[in-house]
Amino acid sequence: MLVLALAATLMQQPLPQPRSDRPIEDTSLFRRLDLPAPNRVRTGSGAPGADYWQQKVDYSIAVTLDPTQHRIGGSETITYHNNSPDTLRYLWMQLDQNICRPDARGAYVYMRATRNSCVSDGFLVDSVVAVKPGAPATRTRRAPPEQHVALGTTVNGTMMRVDLDQPLPPGGTLRYSIAYAYTVAEHGSDRNGRQQYGDDWLYTTAQWYPRLCVYDDVRGWNTEQYLGGGEFYLEYGDFDFAITAPRRYVVLATGTLQNRAEVLTAEEIRRLDLALHSDTTIHIIAKEEAATAGTRPAGDGPLTWRFRAQNVRDVAWAAAPGFIWDANGWNGILLQGFYSPTTDSVWRRGAEMAHHTISVNSQKWFQYPYPTAIVVAGPVSGMEYPQIIFCDKDGDAESVFGCIDHELGHQWFPMLVGSNERRYAWMDEGFNTFLNIFTQRLWDHQGRPPAPRDQPSGIAAWMRTGQDAPIMTPPDRLPGQLLGVEGYFKPAAGLYILRHSVLSDSTRFDFAFREFIRRWAFRHPTPADFFRTMDDALGEDMSWFWRGWFYRTDRTDLAVDTVFDRDDRGVPTTRIVLSNQGTLPMPTDVKVTYADSSTERMRLPVEIWYMGNRYIWMHAFPKPVVSVELDPDLWVPDINRANNVWPRRTAPPSP
Repeated sequence: MLVLALAATLMQQPLPQPRSDRPIEDTSLFRRLDLPAPNRVRTGSGAPGADYWQQKVDYSIAVTLDPTQHRIGGSETITYHNNSPDTLRYLWMQLDQNICRPDARGAYVYMRATRNSCVSDGFLVDSVVAVKPGAPATRTRRAPPEQHVALGTTVNGTMMRVDLDQPLPPGGTLRYSIAYAYTVAEHGSDRNGRQQYGDDWLYTTAQWYPRLCVYDDVRGWNTEQYLGGGEFYLEYGDFDFAITAPRRYVVLATGTLQNRAEVLTAEEIRRLDLALHSDTTIHIIAKEEAATAGTRPAGDGPLTWRFRAQNVRDVAWAAAPGFIWDANGWNGILLQGFYSPTTDSVWRRGAEMAHHTISVNSQKWFQYPYPTAIVVAGPVSGMEYPQIIFCDKDGDAESVFGCIDHELGHQWFPMLVGSNERRYAWMDEGFNTFLNIFTQRLWDHQGRPPAPRDQPSGIAAWMRTGQDAPIMTPPDRLPGQLLGVEGYFKPAAGLYILRHSVLSDSTRFDFAFREFIRRWAFRHPTPADFFRTMDDALGEDMSWFWRGWFYRTDRTDLAVDTVFDRDDRGVPTTRIVLSNQGTLPMPTDVKVTYADSSTERMRLPVEIWYMGNRYIWMHAFPKPVVSVELDPDLWVPDINRANNVWPRRTAPPSP
């Protein structure tokens, strides 16, 4: 009755009213994350909406490689499908080879260390013409040839605007052709280049044709300059492309080789067919065969290699006369390795390493959707493109595996899930580094155990330096030493901590992460789409974590302030006073040690910090408590472990 009377009294009292001239601001660490308003294109659940759209770009390309001049030249015909609701009067294209021009902006921002080997004239665009069908044929007249209408262009650094002769309406399609050439730089910002082997050259060729910028519902044309730090954001489409090279050269590329009988020997074709169904590696071109005349079809003059790739955002290729060529198969996928005889001792397991990464990620996260995966040893330290990656030819077995595993992991992020790498490095590098944790643990490290779990303690050590920047910072605005942490390690550590420390149930995380991949495969997600999808699939609002870990540089510092006993209506009760001395709350495991030296562990959820940064845990323990320790197994990235223990130790435990 006393409680009811008190409630009635309170109901009769007027509630304090906020001042009308001072809006209430929610400053709680648990407030909702401020994200763009959902709509019919991108929904509040994080899934693509009923009106989601994206452009499609198809390419037909034919180029010739001239090793005597290190020159690649030819033409491309582009079919641009305007699936947007907007009328377009111009298109923007990427001219990434312009990064090697003497006046390139990237030379002053990112590429100082490699500038001497990345100097060229960039793309030389000879013509840009719209391709229009002629008048229809009649019974008495053939259809006239296609009409070509010159289009105006404006080059701005690594971008080129193409002005259309007539507006392209929603649902419309445009075909146009570009004639171009460029000189292959020796070191193209560590993403493509060439390397000499005796009298021959090996080419790892990427960003080798003018490419369409993405036009999306978020920002319209995405025209960030290519400065060297940020990577790529590209539309999906179908590619048919032909590469003509001297007969001695072996050419490999994204996609499926369309004319095997014209460019390979009958024995090489037989070995490839065997390899597709073999778990063990088969030599397509063995070490003793490399660079010999018998590996090339008989005849004179150059050969043209024709490839086709469907529903990809880019294509890349490599060429050299002296490749060793290995292959094996998994689940209908051809895994291939190409390397020079000088790297034979390390790279002979390259195709096997590719088999491991593709199979593990396919079974754990999402089935690899393409017919092949190719690893190439050459002058590039590590770079990824759809279905093909480049790695440094030098290094021991562990570093070669690390490169192959990481770069092939990019086939899921961003080749499959097509995020904007120029703005959000963490959505490809960070997600992929997270995938690498699991593939590397399952790899045969030649009798040595895999690296220990160091994500929480490792990132806490970095946070203590005070040098970190928000993960959301665009990569070109981060110094090189910070890009590795903020683009790769910290976002990967964040996902690991979320999976193992925050949720303490890896199956829930895995379900949500797979759902994000499924929803956004072959599409263009934003950070908001990721955060919303994870919340939706996890079944709880993780705003506090996304904000503190990705948008800000919040730190975790949980502490045991004191412990005391009190009689609570005849029941001896222990009070453990905890405080959150940082700005990133975390759940925590608590290890209690009793007077008889026995221990007990309990978990306190993150919700203990809902009311503020101090929490009093009242519990009737079965025995006298003599010691309390927070997070004894180092699952939380706590920057100050000295205050995690009561009574205080003279020195913090070693992480």
